[in-house]
Amino acid sequence: MTTHRGKCFCGSIEIEVQGEPEGMGYCHCSSCRSWSAAPVNAFTLWKAQNVRVTRGAEFLGKFAKTEMSNRQYCKRCGGHLMTDHPPLGLVDVYAATIPTLKFSPGVHVNYAETVLPMKDGLPKLKDFPADLGGSGAAMAE
Repeated sequence: MTTHRGKCFCGSIEIEVQGEPEGMGYCHCSSCRSWSAAPVNAFTLWKAQNVRVTRGAEFLGKFAKTEMSNRQYCKRCGGHLMTDHPPLGLVDVYAATIPTLKFSPGVHVNYAETVLPMKDGLPKLKDFPADLGGSGAAMAE
Protein backbone atom coordinates (compact mmCIF):
# COMPACT_ATOMS: atom_id res chain seq x y z
CA MET A 1 0.00 0.00 0.00
CA THR A 2 1.32 3.44 -0.94
CA THR A 3 2.09 5.81 1.93
CA HIS A 4 2.55 9.57 1.70
CA ARG A 5 3.75 11.77 4.55
CA GLY A 6 3.25 15.44 5.15
CA LYS A 7 3.59 18.04 7.84
CA CYS A 8 2.41 21.43 8.95
CA PHE A 9 4.23 24.65 8.11
CA CYS A 10 6.64 24.43 11.09
CA GLY A 11 6.96 20.64 11.09
CA SER A 12 5.54 20.09 14.59
CA ILE A 13 2.70 17.92 13.26
CA GLU A 14 3.31 15.08 10.85
CA ILE A 15 0.59 13.14 9.08
CA GLU A 16 0.41 10.04 6.96
CA VAL A 17 -2.06 8.96 4.29
CA GLN A 18 -2.27 5.44 2.94
CA GLY A 19 -3.59 4.01 -0.30
CA GLU A 20 -5.12 6.16 -2.97
CA PRO A 21 -7.35 9.19 -2.51
CA GLU A 22 -11.07 8.80 -3.16
CA GLY A 23 -10.93 11.95 -5.26
CA MET A 24 -9.01 15.14 -5.96
CA GLY A 25 -10.10 18.51 -7.18
CA TYR A 26 -10.74 22.13 -6.42
CA CYS A 27 -13.27 23.66 -4.04
CA HIS A 28 -14.53 27.18 -4.73
CA CYS A 29 -16.85 27.65 -1.71
CA SER A 30 -16.53 30.81 0.37
CA SER A 31 -15.66 28.80 3.51
CA CYS A 32 -12.69 27.04 1.88
CA ARG A 33 -11.55 30.29 0.28
CA SER A 34 -11.72 32.13 3.58
CA TRP A 35 -10.02 29.32 5.53
CA SER A 36 -7.20 28.92 3.02
CA ALA A 37 -6.85 32.65 2.28
CA ALA A 38 -6.83 31.77 -1.41
CA PRO A 39 -9.25 32.04 -4.34
CA VAL A 40 -9.55 28.23 -4.56
CA ASN A 41 -8.67 25.20 -2.39
CA ALA A 42 -6.94 22.10 -3.82
CA PHE A 43 -8.33 19.03 -2.04
CA THR A 44 -7.52 15.36 -1.80
CA LEU A 45 -10.21 13.17 -0.21
CA TRP A 46 -9.28 10.08 1.80
CA LYS A 47 -11.25 7.51 3.77
CA ALA A 48 -10.94 8.56 7.40
CA GLN A 49 -9.22 5.32 8.40
CA ASN A 50 -6.43 6.04 5.88
CA VAL A 51 -5.36 9.32 7.51
CA ARG A 52 -3.46 9.58 10.77
CA VAL A 53 -1.35 12.00 12.74
CA THR A 54 2.01 10.34 13.37
CA ARG A 55 3.67 13.07 15.41
CA GLY A 56 2.62 16.19 17.29
CA ALA A 57 -1.04 15.36 17.98
CA GLU A 58 -0.82 17.58 21.07
CA PHE A 59 -0.39 20.59 18.75
CA LEU A 60 -3.43 19.78 16.60
CA GLY A 61 -6.12 22.44 16.83
CA LYS A 62 -9.64 21.98 15.53
CA PHE A 63 -12.38 24.33 14.42
CA ALA A 64 -15.83 23.20 13.35
CA LYS A 65 -17.86 25.97 11.69
CA THR A 66 -20.43 23.36 10.67
CA GLU A 67 -21.13 19.70 11.44
CA MET A 68 -19.86 18.89 7.94
CA SER A 69 -16.36 20.34 8.32
CA ASN A 70 -13.94 19.92 11.22
CA ARG A 71 -10.92 21.94 10.12
CA GLN A 72 -7.56 21.00 11.64
CA TYR A 73 -4.45 23.13 11.99
CA CYS A 74 -1.21 23.44 13.96
CA LYS A 75 -1.57 25.45 17.18
CA ARG A 76 2.12 26.41 16.97
CA CYS A 77 2.41 27.81 13.44
CA GLY A 78 -1.21 28.03 12.32
CA GLY A 79 -0.49 25.80 9.33
CA HIS A 80 -3.62 24.21 7.89
CA LEU A 81 -3.49 20.43 7.47
CA MET A 82 -6.86 18.88 6.74
CA THR A 83 -10.61 18.99 7.15
CA ASP A 84 -12.53 16.02 8.53
CA HIS A 85 -15.99 15.52 7.02
CA PRO A 86 -17.57 13.10 9.56
CA PRO A 87 -20.95 12.65 7.80
CA LEU A 88 -19.08 11.50 4.67
CA GLY A 89 -16.40 9.39 6.38
CA LEU A 90 -13.84 11.37 4.39
CA VAL A 91 -10.93 13.64 5.25
CA ASP A 92 -9.76 16.41 2.93
CA VAL A 93 -5.99 16.53 3.28
CA TYR A 94 -4.95 19.73 1.54
CA ALA A 95 -2.91 18.90 -1.55
CA ALA A 96 -0.01 21.09 -0.41
CA THR A 97 0.23 19.11 2.84
CA ILE A 98 1.34 15.94 1.04
CA PRO A 99 4.03 17.00 -1.43
CA THR A 100 4.88 13.47 -2.61
CA LEU A 101 1.34 12.87 -3.92
CA LYS A 102 0.91 13.70 -7.60
CA PHE A 103 -2.06 16.03 -7.59
CA SER A 104 -4.44 14.97 -10.37
CA PRO A 105 -7.65 17.00 -10.03
CA GLY A 106 -10.79 15.52 -11.49
CA VAL A 107 -13.50 18.04 -10.62
CA HIS A 108 -14.37 21.54 -9.43
CA VAL A 109 -16.97 21.67 -6.65
CA ASN A 110 -19.05 24.65 -5.48
CA TYR A 111 -18.21 26.35 -8.76
CA ALA A 112 -21.30 28.56 -8.42
CA GLU A 113 -19.30 30.49 -5.80
CA THR A 114 -16.09 30.86 -7.82
CA VAL A 115 -14.09 34.08 -7.82
CA LEU A 116 -11.43 32.56 -10.10
CA PRO A 117 -12.95 31.04 -13.22
CA MET A 118 -10.76 28.25 -14.60
CA LYS A 119 -10.83 26.83 -18.12
CA ASP A 120 -9.15 23.45 -17.71
CA GLY A 121 -11.67 21.05 -19.22
CA LEU A 122 -12.60 19.51 -15.85
CA PRO A 123 -16.26 19.14 -14.81
CA LYS A 124 -17.59 22.18 -12.94
CA LEU A 125 -20.26 21.29 -10.38
CA LYS A 126 -22.64 23.91 -9.01
CA ASP A 127 -22.21 22.42 -5.52
CA PHE A 128 -21.32 18.82 -4.61
CA PRO A 129 -21.79 15.51 -6.43
CA ALA A 130 -25.22 13.99 -5.77
CA ASP A 131 -23.69 11.00 -3.95
CA LEU A 132 -22.14 13.44 -1.44
CA GLY A 133 -25.37 15.31 -0.77
CA GLY A 134 -25.23 17.96 -3.49
CA SER A 135 -27.33 18.50 -6.58
CA GLY A 136 -24.68 17.10 -8.91
CA ALA A 137 -25.63 19.87 -11.36
CA ALA A 138 -22.91 20.76 -13.84
CA MET A 139 -22.08 24.29 -14.92
CA ALA A 140 -20.56 25.63 -18.11
CA GLU A 141 -16.87 26.31 -18.12
